[in-house]
Amino acid sequence: MEAPGPQEIWRLEGSLTRSSMPSLPEDQPALIQPTREPGEKPVTSAVILTFTQPDYRDLCRLAQVHEVPRQVWGCAYRPGSWKGSSLTVVAPALGAPYAAMVLEKLIALGARQVLALGWCGSLSPQVRIGHLILPSGAIPGDGTSPHYCREPGEIPPHRDLYNLLVAGLRDAGIPWHTGPVWSTDAFYRETPSLVQSCQARGILGLELELAALFAVGRYRQVAMAGLLVVSDELFALQWHPARGSEPFRQARNAALRLVLDAAAAGERDA
Repeated sequence: MEAPGPQEIWRLEGSLTRSSMPSLPEDQPALIQPTREPGEKPVTSAVILTFTQPDYRDLCRLAQVHEVPRQVWGCAYRPGSWKGSSLTVVAPALGAPYAAMVLEKLIALGARQVLALGWCGSLSPQVRIGHLILPSGAIPGDGTSPHYCREPGEIPPHRDLYNLLVAGLRDAGIPWHTGPVWSTDAFYRETPSLVQSCQARGILGLELELAALFAVGRYRQVAMAGLLVVSDELFALQWHPARGSEPFRQARNAALRLVLDAAAAGERDA
């Protein structure tokens, strides 16, 4: 028997989402709730959540972070500031289930505006290594999102944070695109048929966390948006990684400052 292709997987996921769970997430409170435990320090309202050690180190340097890292579910977080506004830098929260757990705890500790900075693979010939993607929505291909969001289709970012990133991108001097991305749980199962099916739907990139993060943000009613650096290309049905290319380096440096600027602006406007 052949393994199911992406279209069949989407049909099965939709069936699971609609009928297999006993009730909607909104209908029943969870048995375990994220809380601030005794002795835990709060985080700032503005948080930048990232998924790689290089981004974490550079964000800490730019935000003039000096304190010893604290831990939430084993994920480091440190307070800092940018352009006079306080913020918290968090990483690495790799993969949807872990990122959702970390975000839940950060919200319990006081986070209200969260920006995710990540890397992604391009599915479009127009979106190349060294470009930026501003996701207009994330389509769940993960197992975490349906526990927070039962409606099928794209999960959008928070509009105000999205618009703050748009304003910064217009002056950044780096090629950028906006559109949907696909969140997958399986980095090593990004197959040709998956790429082709995503391309047919106009999906710009593949990444691991944003659908779950957008779903948690919407469910908990906190502002959540993301920015992605294109680190590899998949659109030709072959893997072409950046491997430290100069366009990738420039785009990543710009993205670091873009999320810092958006976090500071969001904090001032809150």
